[in-house]
Amino acid sequence: MNKLLYLLLIIASWSCSQNPETEKHQNKRDQVIDVRDRVKEFSTQDVLIGRISRSYLIDDYLIVTDYNAPDKLIHLFDKNTFEHLASSTYQGQGPGEITIIGHVEFDEANRRFFVSDHGKLKIFAYDLDSVLTNPDYQPSVKTDMKKKQFPDKYLYLNDTLCIAQIIEPIGNNNYKPSVARWNMSTGEIIPMPYEFPGLKKVRFIYAASAEHKLYVQCYTQYDLMTICDFNGKLKCNIYGPKWDSEITQTQHYTLGVAFCGDKILALYSGGDHRTDAYYPTKFLVFDLNGNYLKTLETGYMITDFCYDKDNNRLIINFNDEIQFAYLNLEGII
Repeated sequence: MNKLLYLLLIIASWSCSQNPETEKHQNKRDQVIDVRDRVKEFSTQDVLIGRISRSYLIDDYLIVTDYNAPDKLIHLFDKNTFEHLASSTYQGQGPGEITIIGHVEFDEANRRFFVSDHGKLKIFAYDLDSVLTNPDYQPSVKTDMKKKQFPDKYLYLNDTLCIAQIIEPIGNNNYKPSVARWNMSTGEIIPMPYEFPGLKKVRFIYAASAEHKLYVQCYTQYDLMTICDFNGKLKCNIYGPKWDSEITQTQHYTLGVAFCGDKILALYSGGDHRTDAYYPTKFLVFDLNGNYLKTLETGYMITDFCYDKDNNRLIINFNDEIQFAYLNLEGII
């Protein structure tokens, strides 16, 4: 009887710890909408952009960075018409050049954007209007990045507060990622208090929303998503149908995430990284509480995307028969 009572107490304690508000297990995500016919290709005109590129929306402009550009690395387009407006910055070690281009972030109040250079360990500041009018414009250095801990991606709120994904190199060819409050002026890094416990070799994709004061972590080798507030307090953990606490060596899950209005859109793969199945073709749609709503299937292999709030559409980069396209979300989500 004592053993039975003890077992019942353990089960009861475990049940109480599984708070449905913070621990969401989603065994089915089968509300699939085929949106392939709504994916509209657009041209980058006479600008040749390589397969490895990233897109960012800043004010009225679409910025595309080309990681292996034969010419300039940064290209600006009108986000409404996709007309090419300007290009900037060569790859190299010289003044005003970038060696290894990284994240792009917008300082809306001062109409400038920041570009990380992971080779020089610097973040450069670009005056937006100068880039548009002067093809020979050279940026200034905004801040230096530390070699042992540095921001990989961040949401800029002001010079003293960014919500950042921090990379800490560990040994040879390894690193530890985390989310932290980062002071761009002083370099101070304050880690967020919540980390999902017990995971091995953590890798995640991150996004943050100034509007909702939330950030989300989507794990690449676990079918798991975590949502926290800007104080690092857990809002919820979301476990997908293939959730397992053991790391997968071949399958990759979420490979991109963004806040889109009052929704969270996550690129979902679940495929083997040794094949083309690694590239996701669909977006999972969640509300801000982590509840699954639907799946948008594009039918194309996606490498990156960003959300155009003004036009309520996604700008998408592909590794497929088309390279760039947009998807109007009106009536879909």
